[in-house]
Amino acid sequence: MTAAEHGLHPPAYNWSHNGMFDTFDHASIRRGYQVYREVCAACHSLDRVAWRTLVGVSHSNSEVREMAEQFEYDDEPDDQGNPRKRAGKLADYIPGPYANEQAARAANQGAYPPDLSLIVKARHGACDYIFALLTGYPDDPPAGVSLPPGSNYNPYFPGGAIAMGRVLFDDLVEYEDGTPATTSQMAKDVTTFLNWASEPEHDERKRLGLKAIIVLSSLYLISIYVKKFKWAGIKTRKIRFNPPK
Repeated sequence: MTAAEHGLHPPAYNWSHNGMFDTFDHASIRRGYQVYREVCAACHSLDRVAWRTLVGVSHSNSEVREMAEQFEYDDEPDDQGNPRKRAGKLADYIPGPYANEQAARAANQGAYPPDLSLIVKARHGACDYIFALLTGYPDDPPAGVSLPPGSNYNPYFPGGAIAMGRVLFDDLVEYEDGTPATTSQMAKDVTTFLNWASEPEHDERKRLGLKAIIVLSSLYLISIYVKKFKWAGIKTRKIRFNPPK
């Protein structure tokens, strides 16, 4: 397989949450959700992410409730068996843009936009790949590169031909916290959000890991003390046998 067929290897970026004890930038997660909702949600779903998981991570309880209530979900049928709709709840999952795969393909010239719930974990390169893909669209494909109809050139995508065109442009969204919405900033924020969606336990896992290190280190020091002062005498004692005369 050639490099073009495999896709250009993405650069290694210095993500703020990559360190052993570093946690997610939750302001970036909030901005990333905004980019997803205003840009990515037109084609891509988040089928495995429930509204409730956003509470305390990127939004308050009341904010998430308000966002969920903007969507309708199937409810229990009425007494006559007729289907009913209801406003969304915290327990519901974030709805996708299409009813099924066939509708998604019909709206995208046969291409199927992948669900983004686990996209960071499902792609080699993880965050680096997603960021490079979103920011890696050249103005024109290289000389000699022919693309199938309806496709776009991106060197980071395997084969170079991708159905999704460039979607991020400077000032495409207006961040509520005043952060300049450059292409790279939006790509960084939505990648951070998608990384959180793939690993919602990330911060808690690192907190538990720190606690485990503290506990195990304490036990290790105690074991050294016990070995040195309690068992040293037993280990080094000498038994002499005096045979009877």
